[in-house]
Amino acid sequence: MTDLADVLGDQESTVLEFKESANDGKKIGQAICALANDLCDRGGGDLLIGVDKHGRPLADLRTFDSDLLKVTEHRDSGKVLPRPSMTVEKATFKGQTIIRVKVKATTAPPIRYDGVVWVRPGPTTRRANAEDERILAERRRVADGPFDARPVPGRTLADLDLRLFRSTYLPSEVAPEVIEENGRPELLQLNSLRLSDAAGTPTVLGLLVLGYDPSAFIPGAYLQFVRYDGDDMAAGIVDAQELRVNVVDLAERLEALMKGHLHTRVVEQTGFRERSQPDYPFNALREVCMNAVMHRNYETSNAPIRILWFADRVEVSNPGGPYGQVREDNFDQVTDYRNPFLAASMKALGYVNRFGRGISRTQAELAANGNPPAEFNIDAASWSVTLRQAP
Repeated sequence: MTDLADVLGDQESTVLEFKESANDGKKIGQAICALANDLCDRGGGDLLIGVDKHGRPLADLRTFDSDLLKVTEHRDSGKVLPRPSMTVEKATFKGQTIIRVKVKATTAPPIRYDGVVWVRPGPTTRRANAEDERILAERRRVADGPFDARPVPGRTLADLDLRLFRSTYLPSEVAPEVIEENGRPELLQLNSLRLSDAAGTPTVLGLLVLGYDPSAFIPGAYLQFVRYDGDDMAAGIVDAQELRVNVVDLAERLEALMKGHLHTRVVEQTGFRERSQPDYPFNALREVCMNAVMHRNYETSNAPIRILWFADRVEVSNPGGPYGQVREDNFDQVTDYRNPFLAASMKALGYVNRFGRGISRTQAELAANGNPPAEFNIDAASWSVTLRQAP
């Protein structure tokens, strides 16, 4: 078996960091963030857990499975955003078994841990300053990056709700102590958060989360809601709305809209106590709708997200079939992101609780409320979910 000491060396550097245990999640998260940001442009780096700062391996870790799980959890916890590409495995260092976390350099820096950019300009990890963030932003390879990171030609910062950026978006994405520091003009903040390029042209992400009307520039970026007075589309229409607003405003309006259409009934009564049961659990409705916003294809489809509310069911559909590693036969087990920066923004804003848990959480909410399991219909071009009314 290859000994990493012979391959990586035994001294900390810009691409190699040591940690004694997997228990300090905060330090591990910061290290992963710094290696992914790759300030020195070395292609990423390695974090070795079970090695002290002098490069000496500790005794073999005894709780290996739990330690491996602790480290792997950082990928899905939502604290490191956008999610870095990394592998976690057992390895050998100077003859002892340790944990190796191999982190790839992101193609679209900066990555943040708990709202703070961390870098590794030498053998130590530290918070990035304004100049570090400028370097990372300039290195970003927008043309090769995901669609949601690309600038939209012809648009200006006037198309973005900058008051919403200052009041809601920035505090959700960036740690308070970083916001309080000087030396970060608003354009640099927008650029660092992938909401615009260095010249001030809004990106797809910027228009989606802060645009006054994203659909004016991204044709499919809106939602249709129709409530039918029956079980099919031949029935009369009770309510029909088009929501052409940014993600922040959409979340608020969609919450009010869905709660306004939910019906509840008393399902049991004992003495003066009674329990009300909604037709659908609100959290399940919220989960499928926000996941549709996060995963839809904004690049090649002009179709909207659709919510069709019938007397006996709710159907939520969006353009964009399986993406990346996701297939029709593993969609409930594997997660991949067509819009990784939109996903990161929605996690920071609180619209996503945890990556990779949407389907299981939806099914659990439905079961707890007495509804049948959600039904998924997936093909190459679209994705739909049907929630059936509680009997």
